[in-house]
Amino acid sequence: MDPIYGRIASNKRKTFFLFFLYSLLFVAIGYFIGIYIGDPIVGIILAGIIFIILFLISYFSGQSVVTKMAGAREVHKKDQPYLYNTVEALSIAAGKPMPKVYLIDTDVPNAFAAGRNPDNAVIAVTRGLMDRLDRQELEGVIAHEMAHINNYDVLLATVAIVLAGTIVFVSIIARRMIFFGGMGRRSSRKGGQGQIIMLLVLLVVAILAPIFAQLLKFAISRQREYLADATAANFTGYPEGLASALEKITNAQVKNSPLDNKALEGLYIVNPALGARSSNRQSALFSTHPPSEERIKRLRSM
Repeated sequence: MDPIYGRIASNKRKTFFLFFLYSLLFVAIGYFIGIYIGDPIVGIILAGIIFIILFLISYFSGQSVVTKMAGAREVHKKDQPYLYNTVEALSIAAGKPMPKVYLIDTDVPNAFAAGRNPDNAVIAVTRGLMDRLDRQELEGVIAHEMAHINNYDVLLATVAIVLAGTIVFVSIIARRMIFFGGMGRRSSRKGGQGQIIMLLVLLVVAILAPIFAQLLKFAISRQREYLADATAANFTGYPEGLASALEKITNAQVKNSPLDNKALEGLYIVNPALGARSSNRQSALFSTHPPSEERIKRLRSM
């Protein structure tokens, strides 16, 4: 099997595995909440309904959720002809459907892709990226994002963002249930037993939620960034374009920028949370991306 197709198949399997893990976590939460309210089956059914809804949202509308979170707006050829024509030309050359094009109004340069497959995907770039990069550098960035789309990396990333946030949301709802209403009658009937169980569940959720969210961000592995870089370089035939773009993007990241969103940092071509610090080994250890200097080195050795 071609290595690229093997990677695509692997990414699809990992996506469904993530759904399976989430379903187990939702069932567990629903079961213990059900014990608290007096009917575990009701709790499991409610958890199952919530999970199915989120599954559908993540799969069919995940890219819309992500673009709204990023503050991106869709643009057309008449709005941004230079950007639109670049994406269109690379799509034609690759023989792939053209993704929708989005623009983020910030001076900080960066870009990301989202969606569930090549037929339903978006590429978003910032205004700062457009202002700083020349044509070959922009082509390198767009080719990198198209590689993520074609390899189905974006499906895993989009699903991870939606579901990771949901686990945190569920934990917040559970806390409000126990502290602000609706459960007093159950507590009085069962004494302290139900209260203790619920508190233990909340403790587990509070511990698992950030850990699970972090693991999901790491699901977009560093090797996939290297693979997307290499694919983009082979696609454009000019590795220096992407290498130069990565240098400019990395050095232009700023602290507390509009792009510095924990939920989305794994999507961007350069992690906005690290920016120019991404060459620091200790910082890079906890990043969804490999160090920019290593990526640039590999590109320039091609």
